[in-house]
Amino acid sequence: MKNYNPESRKAEEFINDGEILETIRYAEENSRNIPLIDSILEKARPRMTEGGVHCAGLTHREASVLLACDIPEKVEEMYRLAEQIKQAFYGNRIVMFAPLYLSNYCVNGCVYCPYHLRNRHIPRIKLSQDDIRREVIALQDMGHKRLAIEAGEDPVNNPIEYILECIETIYSIRHKNGAIRRVNVNIAATTVENYRKLKDAGIGTYILFQETYHRQSYLELHPTGPKHDYDYHTEAMDRAMEGGIDDVGLGVLFGLEKYKYEFAGLLMHAEHLEAVHGVGPHTISVPRVKHADDIDPDVFDNSLSDDVFEKIIACIRIAVPYTGMIISTRESREVRERVLHLGVSQISGASRTTVGGYAEEERPHDSEQFDVSDQRTLDEVVRWLMQLGCIPSFCTACYREGRTGDRFMSLCKSGQIQNCCHPNALMTLAEYLIDYAGEDTKDMGFALIERELEKIPRDKTRVIARQHIKDIMESNRRDFRF
Repeated sequence: MKNYNPESRKAEEFINDGEILETIRYAEENSRNIPLIDSILEKARPRMTEGGVHCAGLTHREASVLLACDIPEKVEEMYRLAEQIKQAFYGNRIVMFAPLYLSNYCVNGCVYCPYHLRNRHIPRIKLSQDDIRREVIALQDMGHKRLAIEAGEDPVNNPIEYILECIETIYSIRHKNGAIRRVNVNIAATTVENYRKLKDAGIGTYILFQETYHRQSYLELHPTGPKHDYDYHTEAMDRAMEGGIDDVGLGVLFGLEKYKYEFAGLLMHAEHLEAVHGVGPHTISVPRVKHADDIDPDVFDNSLSDDVFEKIIACIRIAVPYTGMIISTRESREVRERVLHLGVSQISGASRTTVGGYAEEERPHDSEQFDVSDQRTLDEVVRWLMQLGCIPSFCTACYREGRTGDRFMSLCKSGQIQNCCHPNALMTLAEYLIDYAGEDTKDMGFALIERELEKIPRDKTRVIARQHIKDIMESNRRDFRF
């Protein structure tokens, strides 16, 4: 396709409208081409090599053929393959995190977000550093170790200096046995210089949702404010990596534009990062448009059913086997349960999308960014995951051991990362059980840990992990990691 170039640093060339439209046409024409579909599925299957497990992944065109396929037995085969790939790279671990909203001041006019500038009746709130301490202590008292901080785009109220001060405050807080060990950052597209400052502040992943890859829709959905600049927004991940940030997280807001277009654009962005930087996205998020103050999701006519949503997640997992996949409390317990095994490796728990919401006893609703569908406590979510045979993990070891960027990807793509992640997950779960869990959760959790310890293949690693878990149970020693 003319001008399509995944190695280009220009948004119009690595997210090329003509290439996406041609991809959708090709996928629809081949949606029932069984020999082609079988060859794509065969290409994507995990294979054992001397270095461990290997998955080839898929191009955006190949994955789009799978997404378009509506042959029931082939769709079921996709789901089985997605589950197999997820197990190969992430096992049964589910990483836990929570969002922390710092400020809802925003100068943009995004029509799908209640923080938009024209919303005059939403209370505008910006956390002070004392407010942040209260919020973080409340999150630590739940058991959280990993946060994703969020803030509206406002150069006066939310400058980079404010964000950096907030990060420093969060990392400084020690309360009982609690500590936030990793702060991921979801703020507006910014400069290389500011990304360097975020890197120096010790952030984990920089997350920025594209919202939509369709240029014209993007301009209409962002009519005013700095976010109106499609190219600047879309090229942000390149600037982040130029600024030294190893791990970046992609995502679109499904429902704003037709899902087949977004799916192809999302995978093209992943291919671009791999082609230019040698490292694909550390995470991919799959939020859907939800109700919020001043926002009616029915206004957007591209909503997708739970069945299609499930299929998208499976196809992303097959196409980008190494990426972490995130699903938030935007989705209900039922939906989250349907997709966990298909590729999801990270979920939020006990989230509040209000600025200052965690320190309040009752969940405030007057300034939520979106309605939270899954309103269970963290302990309820942890127990639910264990009932499903998953290991709730509070691990942040890779960030702090320097296993980021290409170092993480090389370990993940070979499957070797499990030699660290599995025991680390069990040790952080033991911390949670001792410090925060209810009695029923505690009993279920230690039984799960005992079973999972026996699955650690290396004798030495198993012995060390067991000793560390004993130390956690019998003392206040914490934060062991491989």
